[in-house]
Amino acid sequence: MASHVGGVTRGLRHDRRIRWQRISPCSRGGCRPPRDLTLMVESIAERLSSLPAMATGGRVARLSDHFEAERIGALLVTSATNIRYLTGFTGSAGIALVTPSDFVLVTDGRYATQAPRQIAESGCGARVEISSTDQRAIIAGIIAAGSISTIGLEADHVTWSAQQKFGSDWFPGLDLVATKGIIEKLRRSKDAGELARIEVAAMIADAALASLRSTLDDGPTELEFAGELDAAMRRLGATKPSFETIVASGPNSALPHARPSSRRIVEGDLVVIDFGAVVDGYCSDMTRTIAVGEIDDTSSRMIEVVAAAQAAGVAAVRPGIAAREVDATCRRIIDDAGWAAAFSHGTGHGVGLDIHEAPGVGSTSDATLAVGDVVTVEPGVYLPAHGGVRIEDTVVVTPEGCRPLTHSTKVSAP
Repeated sequence: MASHVGGVTRGLRHDRRIRWQRISPCSRGGCRPPRDLTLMVESIAERLSSLPAMATGGRVARLSDHFEAERIGALLVTSATNIRYLTGFTGSAGIALVTPSDFVLVTDGRYATQAPRQIAESGCGARVEISSTDQRAIIAGIIAAGSISTIGLEADHVTWSAQQKFGSDWFPGLDLVATKGIIEKLRRSKDAGELARIEVAAMIADAALASLRSTLDDGPTELEFAGELDAAMRRLGATKPSFETIVASGPNSALPHARPSSRRIVEGDLVVIDFGAVVDGYCSDMTRTIAVGEIDDTSSRMIEVVAAAQAAGVAAVRPGIAAREVDATCRRIIDDAGWAAAFSHGTGHGVGLDIHEAPGVGSTSDATLAVGDVVTVEPGVYLPAHGGVRIEDTVVVTPEGCRPLTHSTKVSAP
């Protein structure tokens, strides 16, 4: 990492017409992305055609290991994302029940063909039960047969009305226990199959931005550029964007989660582009700030400070570090520059089947980073009526530190 003086990294090129050079986060990993877009596209196609199988087989066993500590005899899984993690089933309707001796997915007739096929392909070992009329009877029968008296519910995914239904109609007389984050904690550490999908999703985002970056000089609206970026990711093999793509220009860039508008991008703008791709359910996440034409001294300073903070944050990521210390590393540089109040959000979050998942990387996080965690590092500075800068990479924690998965030029003119 470059030496730091007064919150600004030495050696960053600075003149009135900014042509920022790439700031590499890969000093410890030695990574270099393909420079030629054609090679990037070819590499993406090759990766997509050879994705490794997902290793779902041991997941439910690891889940069951937590039952004693949670004081439950079974877990009713209602989160579609958690069901997918455990079983590979991608349908929109289903309930999974995990007991010490049984593992069943119950879904309706729309998935009578899909569910058994996906369960078999995943190797998770679940049984599939199909019912469009009385799923309660199937679940209740399994509970009764296992002499189970305490059932865990996913507190973050069960509405109050559903909890009332389970208590009065499905499991009368049984103890219902609110559990929090049991499966989400298992999802933190990514295996090879998961990481391969996140990595190719990141490659798609890199290539999509590279293919469109120069068009910012043509003055598109935020909505037009966001639409083209989403379409480019789909053409490259993404299932969909990870979330609603953010393209925020000029004063709109001071809004951390601005939605694309009909505002036309003009010379002198800072353009914050926050986006990602989904591949086989797994997300990528990246933010880049692009200076269009000549920018003023305040904008130049913002870019320098945020780039320095983000590089320091990435360099801090390693096994055993408290996630809040990564946040503090970024925040110190921004604070030293006099913009403490202008950094209004946490430094990052986990990425996987959900775009925001454990572990959080912020000042209140109690997480300690571990090998296999995939997290973002995304400090920002936002000055109302002027503009904002955010730079974000997705990285995977490795035994040596971390390896960035997103590689696009950090801050530049188109």
